[in-house]
Amino acid sequence: MEHDDDDCERMTPSRRAVLGAAGALFAWSFVPKFAHAAAGSRDPRFLLVVLRGALDGLSAVPPLGDPDYAGLREGIALAKDGPEAALPLDGFFYLHPAMPNLARLYREGRASIVHAAATGYRERSHFDGQDVLESGQAGPGHTEDGWLNRLIASLPAGEGISRKGVLGVGVVPPLVVRGPAPVLGWAPPRMARAGADLTTRLADLYGQRDPGLAMALQQAIDTEGLARRSGMAEPRGGGGPDTADGMRRIAEGVAGLVGADDGPRIAALAFEGWDTHANEGGAKGRLANLLGGLDGAFAALEQGLAPVWKDTVVMVATEFGRTAAVNGTVGTDHGTGTVAFLVGGAVKGGRMITDWPGLRPGSSTRAATSRRRPIFARWPRGWSRTCSGCRGPYWRNRCFRGRAI
Repeated sequence: MEHDDDDCERMTPSRRAVLGAAGALFAWSFVPKFAHAAAGSRDPRFLLVVLRGALDGLSAVPPLGDPDYAGLREGIALAKDGPEAALPLDGFFYLHPAMPNLARLYREGRASIVHAAATGYRERSHFDGQDVLESGQAGPGHTEDGWLNRLIASLPAGEGISRKGVLGVGVVPPLVVRGPAPVLGWAPPRMARAGADLTTRLADLYGQRDPGLAMALQQAIDTEGLARRSGMAEPRGGGGPDTADGMRRIAEGVAGLVGADDGPRIAALAFEGWDTHANEGGAKGRLANLLGGLDGAFAALEQGLAPVWKDTVVMVATEFGRTAAVNGTVGTDHGTGTVAFLVGGAVKGGRMITDWPGLRPGSSTRAATSRRRPIFARWPRGWSRTCSGCRGPYWRNRCFRGRAI
């Protein structure tokens, strides 16, 4: 099912704060076994990166082996040969040339790609699509909490992962981390922080008048201290989460926080700007710049999390995909199917995970517009040792409320 895009909405933090921000494409079934984080054993990390705006999966991971690909992608098609050739994956699927770092991780068995994937959402609103992606529910507006927060809340009291909470990156924490479990908030500093004296006076005032505010302030102070110890508390210039520099800076900050011994083990962040209705570009151009930024973020995470990279999984997902055919402004409109990336030392990588339906013109199952590959969400087996009975059914019922995603 293809969609027109006349109601495309501007994605701003205030708008997302009102609508919540999206739901459930998760892939622990493709991740190897984790051990419980006891002394001398593995200590896993999980990072979710949401690409807001709907990533064009056929440009990020083009199926150059499909005979109908080039004809549908006039003006933006990638090629196997030439100075800007796509990077080979398995002989059928290739990777955009702006992502050499991801190609290396794939060759090393540290990255896998899920293609022709989608949630069950079939309409065209970015906000509703993100609500489904992050809430883990069948449709938008069903809940005000996210599935990652429900994961934390489901763990036993005092367990290491739940005690450290979940890190939500941005001025407004993503919906996926909101809920009753502790949430640590962090955004890249763009201006000077308040002085210690003001912080002390506020803590004293809140302590006398509002215990809830006092607790929130203390959590912010603790997170700020962690950021300072990681070297990420000083104001820096650069772009926002829709630029290559901004993506890299955010990734560096997250790696410093999640990689710390006393930091959170789970985090969620978002990169913006993936709504490529016009002038999308092929090997060069707007989307290529964004994909290069994402590739740089992978490099920053790998470097910043080096001591724990072998136990780390980074998942990248987007609310829906884009049409197979190019529109009149050399861009792509809202579709359904897209790609998800799984990256990290704990990923069983080097695999393309897909039931490829083909790109035949007129086909009702065009991969970029209507094909859905559900990704089954299940409890990481090592974490289940912290909770008796925390197996697949428990995971689905508590975190996805009975849904198999």
